[in-house]
Amino acid sequence: MKTRFNTGIFTLLLLFFASFLTGCTEEAAKKEIGLQLWSVREAMNEDAVGTIQKVGEIGYTFIETAGYSDGKFYGMEPDTFVQLAEENGLKFLSSHLIKLLPAEEQWDSVMMWWDTCIDAHAKIGVTYIVHALMGDAGYDSLSGLQAYCDYFNAVGEKCAAKGIKFGFHNHDEEFQELEGVTIYDYMLQNTDPEKVFFQLDLYWINHGGADALTYFEKYPGRFPLWHVKDEAELGASGNMDFERIFAHAEEAGMEKIIVEVEQYNFDPLVSVEKSYEYLNNAEFVE
Repeated sequence: MKTRFNTGIFTLLLLFFASFLTGCTEEAAKKEIGLQLWSVREAMNEDAVGTIQKVGEIGYTFIETAGYSDGKFYGMEPDTFVQLAEENGLKFLSSHLIKLLPAEEQWDSVMMWWDTCIDAHAKIGVTYIVHALMGDAGYDSLSGLQAYCDYFNAVGEKCAAKGIKFGFHNHDEEFQELEGVTIYDYMLQNTDPEKVFFQLDLYWINHGGADALTYFEKYPGRFPLWHVKDEAELGASGNMDFERIFAHAEEAGMEKIIVEVEQYNFDPLVSVEKSYEYLNNAEFVE
């Protein structure tokens, strides 16, 4: 009787520790992967609270917003929004926004806009602010492009003063030539690395006919944020060699990876879940 009792206890202990170790393994397997909320923009407009909850349930660990306006995020005060994110296991690390190059007479008012914007982000501990695009002036002439570089340097200096990193997000147009130079190279060469970083969109650089590895070699350390993107869900097209690119993450200076999905084979929330699973299961993502 005594022997049976001890054996039973021992068996229960083995099952308990096996379950405990399995849980620890599953927790350890969860990688730091962010989501650009533009991927689920309609859902955010319809039900931001429920959408953030779903994003957290999927397994994402942080978010990049695309919904700043008038000091608020998706219509919420900064404290309210960041609390919503944190309640669902999400850090609010990065923010996309657009404020195009102002005319000379509007410069001071636009700089005041940036002061308000930066303060709203600094208040809640956002690490990165990313300008999502340039206006036509940046693509029409070198003088216009230089004006954008000067503008980004000025904004980047303001961000740095508040402990925020300021960056620029590419599409495919930046890999065109303008007056004999490649736009993206010109930007990298004429922005201050202490003030402006570059968020590299892996899909758009590929679509623009350029190679990410060439840029990592020419401008090491300038690409701390990556948008990991495919034609639709990650890995679906078979045209993106993510493993090759991720092998050079250290050279690029990569700090964070952010999923963005803009075309879908499924409901957007299903698409971002499939994309998360692709990266979380990928051996090339640490």
